[in-house]
Amino acid sequence: MEQHPAAAWLTEAARQQGAGNLLRVVLIVMILGCVLTAWFVLRGYKRKDD
Repeated sequence: MEQHPAAAWLTEAARQQGAGNLLRVVLIVMILGCVLTAWFVLRGYKRKDD
């Protein structure tokens, strides 16, 4: 089973600098995911009442 390139990059980053760099990447991805999810959900509540 081949490893995904992003997963290979994350494991290599964790191996080089410990958990700090990996944790930073995971937190950034989580924050971006939350922002995109909130934008998508809140966009559905907008109504155009003419």
